[in-house]
Amino acid sequence: MEIKQASIAGTMESSDVMVTVEPGVNGIEIEVESIVEKQFGREIRRAITETLRSLDVKNARIKAVDKGALDCTIRARVKTAVYRAYGSGGKTAKRKW
Repeated sequence: MEIKQASIAGTMESSDVMVTVEPGVNGIEIEVESIVEKQFGREIRRAITETLRSLDVKNARIKAVDKGALDCTIRARVKTAVYRAYGSGGKTAKRKW
């Protein structure tokens, strides 16, 4: 999936993460600011990297400002930001409820 424009997902509220996605040219670049960086920085980066890989994103600049978000929240925010940056608004797949 090609990142076409910058986008943001998430908030700066407690237990959330604000993820900014921008087009990149040198693979995946990840910047993380977190209140729990020392304890969970590696896991935050891994969640971001795995989510980008699952979406087949090859080039992007990602900035995550974390306020103690759970892994599932990080993944959801990354997906939302990527879909918005792609221009699909998250509507790439039909949902079956």
